[in-house]
Amino acid sequence: MGRHPLFRAYLAFASVSIFWGTTYLGIRMSLESFSPLALLSLRFVSSGVILVTVGWLRGWRWPRGRELLETSFQGVLMLGMGNGCLVLAETWIPSGMAAVFITLSPFWLLGMDAVTGGERLHLPVLGGCAAAFVGVMLLMGPDAWNLSAGANLWKGLLILQLGNIFWNAGSLMQRRRSTEVTAFASGAVQQLASGVCFLIPALATGAFHGAQPALRSVAAVGWLVVFGSIVGYTSYIYALERLPVALVALYNYINPVVAMALGWWFYREPFGRRETLGMIIIFAGVALVRHLHRKK
Repeated sequence: MGRHPLFRAYLAFASVSIFWGTTYLGIRMSLESFSPLALLSLRFVSSGVILVTVGWLRGWRWPRGRELLETSFQGVLMLGMGNGCLVLAETWIPSGMAAVFITLSPFWLLGMDAVTGGERLHLPVLGGCAAAFVGVMLLMGPDAWNLSAGANLWKGLLILQLGNIFWNAGSLMQRRRSTEVTAFASGAVQQLASGVCFLIPALATGAFHGAQPALRSVAAVGWLVVFGSIVGYTSYIYALERLPVALVALYNYINPVVAMALGWWFYREPFGRRETLGMIIIFAGVALVRHLHRKK
């Protein structure tokens, strides 16, 4: 029997679902030795240089002039600011919880799309958003209402929503811009631009001065570069070009399960009945919104 014609595409989807779920733990381990600025610059300069080198050897077409500036700006907005908020949030909250809070991103995308001339929001969609919000409150737990005990949870939740805004603003800009450049070339430029953007303040503030990183932090950065930025991103593009968008989008729901399981395994982060119920409610709200959105 021959292989299924979409075998590689499904394998790429599985890669995105698993590897991007591990990046939350990778970020936390990296932060044991590196500051957020150092981590962001190391990760994206490394992955950007590797991808640009591969593209140069393979003869990719690159954006030029104004398109180059726009592509670089989108990379800074999405990968730099969006991912930067995630890195900062993980200095306050567990990696698994950060992964779940990120699942509110689709709601920001729908709302921002509607405000900027896209499809209008409807009451059932808002109901799904409300359900997910209840799930988030349940996930945060009773300590979140104690202003002293829950301060980090609230800071983590808010900074991640700011990151969602940056990520989705860049996504909408890229989605509405016509280009002949492949997604691989755009991604290479975006990652390199993001890395350079953070490298400048990292060097200026001495983020690397006197650093003696632990071996597992160095290994975690390497994991983020290879499996988070290069393999994960390439797999995402490959799957997106060959599978239905609705199917590929399911990685948003699988990543948090992987992240919370790894967080519990390595750091014994909370993963009890309340956290499980909160995750289920959030995923149900997100799934409802996506289902209703596709039916319009």
